Amino acid sequence: MKKVKGHPPSVAEIPEDEILPEYDFSHARPNKYAETYAKGTIVVTLDPDVAAVFPDASSANAALRSLADLIRTHAKKRRSA
Repeated sequence: MKKVKGHPPSVAEIPEDEILPEYDFSHARPNKYAETYAKGTIVVTLDPDVAAVFPDASSANAALRSLADLIRTHAKKRRSA
């Protein structure tokens, strides 16, 4: 195959802030989690076997708070001994 010399076909200049026509956002919805992320919430993915134990986020948070209290108590006892 023979290469054709010359200039490459020109591409229309698109302003940096312009959305390209091939992007279709007509069915887009606002992100319902955006406000939560903005507050600094950390998202953690649980393994399926762990997630099966907790029906919702509040029960998982309650269990983790209890565990955190135990860890703090144990750490204080070790320091004072």
